[in-house]
Amino acid sequence: MNHYPHVFQYPFSALQEKEFEMKGKWNELFFGNDRPIVIELGCGKGEYTVGLAKLYPQKNFIGIDIKGARMWNGATQSFQDKMTNVAFLRTHIELIDRFFAPGEVSEIWITFPDPQMAKVNKRMTSSRFIQLYSRILKENGIIHLKTDSPFMYAYTCAMIQANRLPVEVETDDLYNSGLADNILSIQTFYEQQWLGRGMNIKYIRFICEARSNYREPEIEIERDNYRSFNRNKR
Repeated sequence: MNHYPHVFQYPFSALQEKEFEMKGKWNELFFGNDRPIVIELGCGKGEYTVGLAKLYPQKNFIGIDIKGARMWNGATQSFQDKMTNVAFLRTHIELIDRFFAPGEVSEIWITFPDPQMAKVNKRMTSSRFIQLYSRILKENGIIHLKTDSPFMYAYTCAMIQANRLPVEVETDDLYNSGLADNILSIQTFYEQQWLGRGMNIKYIRFICEARSNYREPEIEIERDNYRSFNRNKR
């Protein structure tokens, strides 16, 4: 991927040497337009990033993940298809405010994250991460979560309620809700496996209103009774 012009690989060590030169200037220096920027966090193989970019040529999309071997799939497909509204960033999600300026991002997609049932600070919709997202999202920017995990869905709904964030769409059974349009019907590699196991897919879209701080929900949430793919057995 070092030879792909639309792939940027920046480990923490590189950021210690110098700041990311395109922070606040993605549209100016890379995309060459002023279209909205949408990022996918934990993009895996990049199916959603590439799929959304094909559906919405009037927007710019950036897939972010630390695992380059997975990202290679979407990076290669978009390169071969000569797509000009797609980029990939290989880094830790905890560092995204080093790569985007305040208000530079319009939407964030979080697709099938590890629910991190034992580690609140690692959950990608925790108060820690929502605070991080709020630093780079434009005013009233949108966050999408698509998950197989009942725990992750229930936790995110509780987070949203605890912080009184506006919800635009929510369902705990996407493909039987009548809400699955062209966007939501894009299926990642892991989503296809979940559907094959008879799992319901959950989806929620909410607005990330600015807060001085975000609070954690004070409720107990039942843990999932199954284990996700490629994670340690329980």
